[in-house]
Amino acid sequence: MTIERFPVEASHIMMFARAIGDPNPAYADGSSAPPTFSMAGAQFDEDHPLRPKSDAPWFGSGREPTGVSQVGDGDGDMTRALHAEQHFEYHRPVHAGMVLTTTERDGETWEKESKRGGRLAFFERFTEYRDVATGELVITARMVGVETSKAVER
Repeated sequence: MTIERFPVEASHIMMFARAIGDPNPAYADGSSAPPTFSMAGAQFDEDHPLRPKSDAPWFGSGREPTGVSQVGDGDGDMTRALHAEQHFEYHRPVHAGMVLTTTERDGETWEKESKRGGRLAFFERFTEYRDVATGELVITARMVGVETSKAVER
């Protein structure tokens, strides 16, 4: 996920907190954001695969709800991919009025054998969120993904 401009707005923080069911009053005025709020930045990445596009089919979050197959999209077979872990390291608090930008870099890769899914290929991806005004690092997000070498046997 690479975002040039992710404006953090008080109403955006409040709606995110309500969507995840967090009643903390600090989120009502934008003075701070919930810990996972940076994931909402995906909506500012035009190429993010989970962001709907008005001119293109979207596979959504259900079992092919729009009739678009997740297999063979050019990035591998999405039926064998899994977002396995997500970690956040906070360097500064996120609050309304900030504008963030991101850079992404790959981390380590490793493999493991599985009884049902064959070879499991793990990979890390780091996303750094920086304050546009100061250039300071605000959040480092670490995502671990895994892809099976074959469909899981049932």
